[in-house]
This record gives sequence, structure tokens and C-alpha cells, in this order.
Amino acid sequence: MDTDKTTRPLEGLRVIDFSRVLAGPYCTAMFADLGADVIKIESPKGDDYRHVGPFRDGESLLFQAVNRGKRSIALDLKDPEAVKAVRALCRTADLVVENFRPGVMERLGLGPETLRAANPRLVYLSVSGFGQSGPNVARPAYDIIVQAMSGLMHVTGEPDGPPTMIGEALGDVAGGLFAAWGAMVALFERERTGHGRHVDVALFDSLVSMMPVTSARVLLAGEEPQRTGNRHALSAPFGTYRAADGHFAVAVLNDRLFQTFCNTIGAPSLAENPHFATDTLRRENEPMLAAIIEAWSESRTTQQVVEALGDAGIPAAPIETAGQAWRSAQAGSRNLSVEVEHPGLGPVRVPQQPVHFGGAPRTGGCAAPALDQHREEILAALCEGETR
Repeated sequence: MDTDKTTRPLEGLRVIDFSRVLAGPYCTAMFADLGADVIKIESPKGDDYRHVGPFRDGESLLFQAVNRGKRSIALDLKDPEAVKAVRALCRTADLVVENFRPGVMERLGLGPETLRAANPRLVYLSVSGFGQSGPNVARPAYDIIVQAMSGLMHVTGEPDGPPTMIGEALGDVAGGLFAAWGAMVALFERERTGHGRHVDVALFDSLVSMMPVTSARVLLAGEEPQRTGNRHALSAPFGTYRAADGHFAVAVLNDRLFQTFCNTIGAPSLAENPHFATDTLRRENEPMLAAIIEAWSESRTTQQVVEALGDAGIPAAPIETAGQAWRSAQAGSRNLSVEVEHPGLGPVRVPQQPVHFGGAPRTGGCAAPALDQHREEILAALCEGETR
């Protein structure tokens, strides 16, 4: 049976999104990319990200990036009438997403038990720093806090330097990804059982779970991983090395590829050196190996190095900027961003979720909404008794 090429996989799904800042909105943006109707419930002042730069013509471009494709209604959740309207909306929903501190939604009368009592098929997704249980349940968390407490910051940076924050909000993104995964699992289960459930996602849990090499060393080997800079903790040569005009990355993970690597840099006998006979020995003696590699690479440009290694089938790459990555032919061919029309900014290019679903279009989205932009149409639909 041919896939309908005019529809996206989540069309017909309704998401009520109470989340703000990054982790929750990152999750729901992926739902919007795939055709879900995402209704963003904002406070009268709007999502905090509306007030975080960079700005263009008064609009937060960061907000535009992670709230694409959604509808907005501003409601004061301390107002009983607003809560009544929200409950009515949630009766029409497949998924509710919230990232308040644990207990806040219950105090507002919008907790999972209350909303699921009126809509048993509802999947209720809670995203928080440390989850709905544990000693840190009430602790506030932003990305940097989770990076610090997860061990990620401790293993990032040069061996003789301080712990280093990753140059992106990886804790929030990890939480957003696991939130989307957890929600889809619960929605799949609902189709089999007829009942939704409460899904509990913590940024801390998510980031700790996204470090499999570290977890193996801690849980199975009983080690305490330390910082290794731009070199892999367990393998070599697997890291970045100097060329005449910059640095390049290379990944050699087995003995066969190491022999090819040695042949390529003009040192075929290197693979027979007892210091480099195994991957473990190569990592233990990596400084000695790095000196030999850079004696070859420092007389060549980055492009020459990458071409020579690539021609031999060795994974290698230049160190590119984020701008170069987004403007690359590869990113363009994969449609990692899409142009949408914004009423004030005109055409703007925003990211979209990266997974390709055969036959489904990777276009059709719209810009992030203005605060309260869709109030009339959302409330009018409720008054008419519309359920979808």
C-alpha cells in the first residue's frame, strides 16, 4: 500500500503544551513538525524564551526556532475560568505536556489524575529537572545544573583544565528527546489498550543515560572517568590532531583500520610496534602516537589530510563551524531546516526534526505564533463542541 505523500505522520493528533523554555518546547516542536496540532498554553507574559535573544525586529529568534508550527493562547492558570477552559481543551487532547516543578499542576487542578479521569485515553507527560520522585524532586534545574550534576561536565575539557560545559544545551535537548520518545511509546500503548498513562521524564536521568561509554566504565568497570580533552577515552587514534592550517578529526577503532592508517601516513611498520599492537595499548601510549601522526600532518593542510585519509577509507573530517554545518550541501539535501513565513519577519528558516519518514513531506510547517495569536479560534472551537 502506497504511503499518502500529502500528509505527515502525526496529523490528527492534538497536543496541549504547557511547557516553556527549552526541553518541553523542543519535544513538542518535533510533534508539530510531523503534523500534530500543538496548542501552546502561555502565561499572560508569555514563555520566558520570548524574552531571550538573539532578537530581530523585537522577535526572539530562539523562541522562533523551538516553537515553530504551534498555536498560542495566553491564560492565567490562577483564574478558575481559565482552568475550566484548559480542562475542556484537555478533554479533546491526545497528549498533555508540562514542565513545571513537580506538584504545581496538581495545585492548579490540572494534574494527571484529574485530567485523565475526564479523558482516560490521555497521555500526560511531565518533564522536570529531577523527575517526580527522589531527594532532588523539588530542586530547580537548568541545563548547566544538569550538566554539572550528571558527570558530563566533569569528563569534558582538557586533562589539566577545569570541567567544561558542552557548547549547547544538551541536558535540555536530551530531556526533550526522551520526552518525545516516552510520549510516543505511551501513545502506541494506548492504541492497544485504550488507556493513556502518566510519563515522567527527568533531564538528569536523560543526560546520564546519554553517556553509554561513561556508564560502562562506572557501572561495569568500576572506574572514575577523567577528562581526556579532544581524544577518545578508550581508543586511539580517535580524536583531533594538528594540520598545517588547523585541526582535523580522525576515528580509528580497530586493528585493520589502524594498519590502513599507518600505510596512509607513510609508516606501515608502526602497526607492528609493541606500543601500538592493540587499541588499548594505542590509547595508553597515545601521546607517543600523536607525535608521530602530527609529524606527518603538520606539513599538510587540513584539506590534504582529510582527502588522503578519506581516499583510504579512514573516517576523517575538518573541524567546521556551526554555520558551515547548517549551510552545507549535506544539511540542505537532508532538509534539516525549512523556510516558513512570519507575519513580521517575513520568510525565516527554522530547524525541523531530523527523521525521514518515507513518503511524508518535510514541508508544510508554519512560524512560531505570536502570544495569544489563536485565542479566538481555539475558544470558538470549544464553544462549538469541536473535538478535533
